[in-house]
Amino acid sequence: MASQLRPALTIFAALTLVCGVLYPLAVTGIGQAAFADQANGSLVSVNGKTVGSSLIGQAFTSPQYFWSRPSATAPMPNNAAGSGGANQGPTNPALIDAVKGRIDALHAADTAVGVTNSAAIPVDLVTASASGLDPEISLAAARYQAGRIAAARRISSEQVLALIAREQQRQWFGFFGEARVNVLALNLALDQAAVASHVPARG
Repeated sequence: MASQLRPALTIFAALTLVCGVLYPLAVTGIGQAAFADQANGSLVSVNGKTVGSSLIGQAFTSPQYFWSRPSATAPMPNNAAGSGGANQGPTNPALIDAVKGRIDALHAADTAVGVTNSAAIPVDLVTASASGLDPEISLAAARYQAGRIAAARRISSEQVLALIAREQQRQWFGFFGEARVNVLALNLALDQAAVASHVPARG
């Protein structure tokens, strides 16, 4: 028994050292050295204050900001500790009601700033993703909101569209995925443009 216990404990101690200490230290060290921003959450700061992460969506509801993709995480939207989707099928009455509510909210936001938008609403503005944490929306979803934001900020739609074009992230390697825009980055760009032009926002 003693002859078997000693090598077993030796192997246990060696594996604990390698897998429980050396490997985590090595991975953490490499992450901090080569990918410090990503390893620390890809946090976004403005004037020394953290305002979010470029990897996790936020819920914007003001007419003067771009709205993110809806989130079905619980107990609140964009909960990074509870990533997941609603898992509701297309014929589920709860999903149908949720989509209708989101459509109504978009139309109400347009009406609040005196805008009539008859364009088709991009699907990512009214449906949640599987993760519930999407930080990006499609270019179509961003452009759909341009008129509302322009009216709320008293700027031209062309200025808003130019910001979308400037902030867009193109397809990986020119063909993988689709062009998109990070909502937090786009909203920060809006605020920076407003400060630069000294134009007060409305709403």
